[in-house]
Amino acid sequence: MPTASERIPPIVRPLVSEKARNALDLVGKLVNEECLTSDPVYSAQLGQGTGRWSYPPIMADLNKRAQELGLWNMFLAKGHYKEGAGFTSLEYGLICEQFGRSRVASEATNNSAPDTGNMEVLAKYCTEAQKARWLQPLLKGEIRSCYVMTEPDTASSDATNIKLTIKRNGDPYILNSQKWWISGAGDPRCKLYVVLGKTNPDKYGQQSIILVPTNAPGITVKRMLSVYGYDDAPHGHAYLIFKDVRIPAENIILDESRGFEVGQGRMRPGRIHHAMRSIGAAEEALRWLLTRANAEHKKTFGKLLSQQGAILQCMAKSRIEIDAARLIVLNAAAAIDAGNAKTALVEIAQARVLVPNMALDVIDRAVQIYGAQGICQDTPLTYMWANVRTVRIADGPDEAHLEQLGRREKKRAPAATTSLEKQLEMTDMLFRKYETMESGLCSRL
Repeated sequence: MPTASERIPPIVRPLVSEKARNALDLVGKLVNEECLTSDPVYSAQLGQGTGRWSYPPIMADLNKRAQELGLWNMFLAKGHYKEGAGFTSLEYGLICEQFGRSRVASEATNNSAPDTGNMEVLAKYCTEAQKARWLQPLLKGEIRSCYVMTEPDTASSDATNIKLTIKRNGDPYILNSQKWWISGAGDPRCKLYVVLGKTNPDKYGQQSIILVPTNAPGITVKRMLSVYGYDDAPHGHAYLIFKDVRIPAENIILDESRGFEVGQGRMRPGRIHHAMRSIGAAEEALRWLLTRANAEHKKTFGKLLSQQGAILQCMAKSRIEIDAARLIVLNAAAAIDAGNAKTALVEIAQARVLVPNMALDVIDRAVQIYGAQGICQDTPLTYMWANVRTVRIADGPDEAHLEQLGRREKKRAPAATTSLEKQLEMTDMLFRKYETMESGLCSRL
C-alpha cells in the first residue's frame, strides 16, 4: 500500500517540501496504526450518562504519542504565523486529509476544531497579554476553547442579525442574549469562549469579538444539542445563556467594530481544514466500501459485489469525485499561500461547497453497499455522514457561498457578451467571404 506522501497528486508534488512529506508519512502511520484502532476504544471509554462528559483516558496517551513524534500544532500556516510548525496551507491540507479519516486524530495532535480557528485568531489579532493567557495553554493542549457565534431563532449566516449585545459600562463590557451550537462547550477542559456580538448596532461595523472565560458569572448551559442523534461527547454542542456577564475591556479583540473582520479571518482558512478532513472521511468510506464489495462471505447470487456492474460504477465514481475534489481544495490552499485567505475567497468558496457534497455521496454509497450494517454502530459510516453533513451548514451554508460565487460570475457577463458578439461577427464575415449558406449556428444573441 503506498504511503501518504506517495499519494500526493503529481501536479502539486513540487510544492510539497521534504519536511512536509516526512511529516505526512508520520501522520499517515499514526492514523493507520494508532488512531483508527483507538476510535472504538475512545467511544467505549465515554460510557453512559454524565460520565460521557469527561476526558477519555486513551486521548491522553494519543496526545503523548503525537508529541513524541513531533506531530503537534501543525495548522498555523508558514508565512502567516510565527507560532506554527512551518507548513504551508497546501502542505497542511494534505496532512489534514489524514486526520479526517479518524475520529480522534485531529484532537490527538492538537489540530482539532474549533481550537485551530481560535488559535489562529489569537495568533493573528491578539495582544501579547491575550496570547500569554489563552494562546500558550491552547498550543500546549492544556485547555480547550469554543467559537460562540450562532444564535437560536436567528439567521446567523448574516452577521448583521446577531443579537447578543456587548455594551460598555465603565471598564467592563456587559454581555446579554443567547447562543447555541457552541461546539466544544461540553468539554470540562474548555476554558475560553471567543464570542461574537454587537457593540454598535446602529453603525457600520456593528460586531465585535471578545474573549470570555467560561467560568464568568452569568453564563448558563441551558442544554446540550445532538447531531442526528449523536451528542458528540465529551465536546458537545451547547445552548448558552449570557445574563449580565461582565468582561474586562482588555478582553476585546483588536477594537470595537472589527468583529466581522476577525470572524472572517478565522473562518476562511477553517473552511479549507473542514474540506480536507471531509476528503479524508470520503477516502475512509471508500476503503470500507472496497472491503465490503470484495468480501467472500457477502456474495450475492454467487458473485462478489465487486463483480456487479453497478458496484464497479460506484467505485469508479467515488475515485473520480474524491480526486477531483482534492485538487479543488489544494488549489484553494495554494491560493492562500500565494496571497492570503481574503485573496482566495473564490477558491475557498468552491472547495467549501463542492467537497462536503462529494463526501456525502461517497459515504452514502458505502452505506448502501453495507445495507443494514451500514446504518448502525458496527461501522463508522453513520457517524462520518452526520459529521460531514454539518459541514454544509457550518461556516456559512452552501447557499450563501453559491450566491457569492454566482455574483462574482455575473460580473463577467459584460466581458463575456462582448467577446461572444465579436466571435459571431467574425463568423458572419467568414460566411459572407466564402459565400457559404448559414448552417444554423446562432448568429444573434
